Amino acid sequence: MDWKSDYASKVTTAAEALKVVKSGDRVVFAHACGEPLDLVDALVARAPELEHVEINHMVAMGKGEYAQPEMARSFFHKSLFVGASTREAVKDGRGDYIPVFFSEIPKLFCEGYLPPDVTLIHVSPPDKHGFCSFGVSVDYTKPAAQVAKTVVAQVNPNMPRTHGDAFIHVSEIDVVVESEQPIIELQPPNIGPVEEAIGRNIASLVEDGSCLQLGIGGIPDAVLLFLHEKNDLGVHSEMFSEGVVDLYNEGVITNRNKAINRDKMVATFLMGTRRLYDFVDDNPAVNMFPVNYVNDPYVIGQNDRVVAINSAIQVDLMGQVVADTLGPVQFTGIGGQVDFVRGAARSRDGKAIIALPSTAKKGAVSRIVATLDRGAAVTTMRADVDWVVTEHGIAHLRGKGLRDRAEALLAIADPAFHDQIRDEAAAVYGPGRLSR
Repeated sequence: MDWKSDYASKVTTAAEALKVVKSGDRVVFAHACGEPLDLVDALVARAPELEHVEINHMVAMGKGEYAQPEMARSFFHKSLFVGASTREAVKDGRGDYIPVFFSEIPKLFCEGYLPPDVTLIHVSPPDKHGFCSFGVSVDYTKPAAQVAKTVVAQVNPNMPRTHGDAFIHVSEIDVVVESEQPIIELQPPNIGPVEEAIGRNIASLVEDGSCLQLGIGGIPDAVLLFLHEKNDLGVHSEMFSEGVVDLYNEGVITNRNKAINRDKMVATFLMGTRRLYDFVDDNPAVNMFPVNYVNDPYVIGQNDRVVAINSAIQVDLMGQVVADTLGPVQFTGIGGQVDFVRGAARSRDGKAIIALPSTAKKGAVSRIVATLDRGAAVTTMRADVDWVVTEHGIAHLRGKGLRDRAEALLAIADPAFHDQIRDEAAAVYGPGRLSR
């Protein structure tokens, strides 16, 4: 059978397609802006018929109805990265969180830790050879599709056709649901004066020829504002958004100095607006790969001058970084922070940067602290931490002892909290940790 006939034989409605899910199954959703909303809605509609279906995914950008209290008998969300729509379920015990590095999530699906019964994917229409692109969500989605018992695909002409190791053939798809639903978009964040100051400080550490990893949010976007005078930057990042498009069009990002994937921007997923999706559509300058390649520290470190920029909730005076919990509450997830911190450490002249505003709650609390909040989980160990940046300056911790680290971090804390931090440090560590 030729692929076109094979494809036509698999097309059905979302309601019919999701009948493949049985009680007790494990269902994996495509990630973030690649979430196949029509398929998820059809699964939720079957809630009265289902019991104890386990759902796995990272960032949820859809409605998250399966995580609501009334769905507890039907669905249990075992999260790989807690999001706004699933946070309460995890907190209340109607869901759970699996601590895992982003780079190792494919191992969970492919090596029997979390074997998928059904994987719901969201792809572009097939090309003339019968290959569909995973578009904005390759990450763990492609590996999960490769090992699932059943693959259900939402096939959508609005999904950009991205290049790289980003394809699945029609023969590997079991059920097709055609859709013209708009791809989920993430609007650019507001960038305030604090984010601008942090962005300017980080940009001062970026040399010509650096290879960038950028996360999500105001700080990474603010960094991009101050890179317009740089030359020959590269991108090897788990994701990027539209600020990168401007720098590429200006010739600031050329990727010509990269040691691997030369001349290509590399990512594993994308979050942005239609402008970004149109830019990456059928663009050979952008290559998408599964996350076990993109986030592998060995792969990252093969490029020189990697600058990895990641965020934090708290940093203590030893340099321990909390980035995914608020005290004992699981707020987000480990994600790719440690992958890129360690990848940058492998890179010649690499820099791993932890960036955060110096305060939270409108200036009421310091994020630079003597000791971490009770119950907080350390995301990045003190031995891994290299640079820490706030709006008040830059602290370089690598090679520094505990006393010098504490002094460097105090210097970039909000001055209003200096005395409090000193007093708390003296009470916990003794008088020798910080000078008066």
